[in-house]
Amino acid sequence: MADMIIYVDVVLLENIVMNYIILMATGIIVKAKRSAIRIFLASLMGAVYAIVSLMNMLEMYASIYMKILLSVVMVYISFKPRTWKILLKEILIFYVTSFVFGGCAFCLLYVIRPQDIFMRNGVYTGTYPIKIALLSAIVGYIIVTISFKMVKSKISKKDCFCEIKLTVLGKEKTFTAMIDTGNLLQDPISGNPVIVIEKESLDGFIPRAILDNIENIMKGEMKEVLQNLEEREYIAKIRIIPFQSLGKQNGLLLGIKAEEASIVKEEAEEKILSDVMIGIYPHSFTKNKKYTALVGLDIFQNETIETSIEKEEMTK
Repeated sequence: MADMIIYVDVVLLENIVMNYIILMATGIIVKAKRSAIRIFLASLMGAVYAIVSLMNMLEMYASIYMKILLSVVMVYISFKPRTWKILLKEILIFYVTSFVFGGCAFCLLYVIRPQDIFMRNGVYTGTYPIKIALLSAIVGYIIVTISFKMVKSKISKKDCFCEIKLTVLGKEKTFTAMIDTGNLLQDPISGNPVIVIEKESLDGFIPRAILDNIENIMKGEMKEVLQNLEEREYIAKIRIIPFQSLGKQNGLLLGIKAEEASIVKEEAEEKILSDVMIGIYPHSFTKNKKYTALVGLDIFQNETIETSIEKEEMTK
């Protein structure tokens, strides 16, 4: 094969464009704060590395370790993540996006079949026009963004809600709950997880005398409020649960201890959790009542959870 003329400025421009689009797509997917200047500088660094590798100026730069280090530095320069965890997430998305873009470019090159394309030290060069690189970047960007939106939508619909059946003093009621990763509430005495439920949705499940006198009960005026025998059975189950939230640093919830909670997620096996707390929330979570309870994600990882099948075997 005759020696080819390599135009360094063309290779540099192509790599800057591809790197910039890949980094921009990564930033959009991870919802990172983006700066056009920082992304351009990272793209330029990657393009210069491609030139160094292509010309074989320094052999050490062609190693896999240097390529990984380069990607880490490029992502860090582009988005300046606050923690290592965020950095690792951004690097992962950066690689996924790069692979998709590379696959699109290979597909276009296969269709066009240029005769004078070759690879040197991991860098493809030839006479294929820059519009192929741009077209592959655009197609790759569309594929990546649509795919992530579809996956995110699927996860949000299936994994964000569950059905919870609670049992208190022989009474049972089922609630639709949203899985809230920010709900880390626990009973300060027992350490049991707290399921926060709207007050009005507890009507008929918890005595009305309790729901209508939450403030008085938290002040210790239980005997004065709870008159009949059924209501007084709840006295031993009442807890005061401290919580912190945005705009309220020292809040208190009235809690009722439940004997059992059956948790069912879509297409998942029913799980039984004993000794949970019901935190009574005085307001509504949503206007459309799509859900009336909040459950923390850690409740699904609690070691005291047993499947319904295991529970039945234990009672036999």
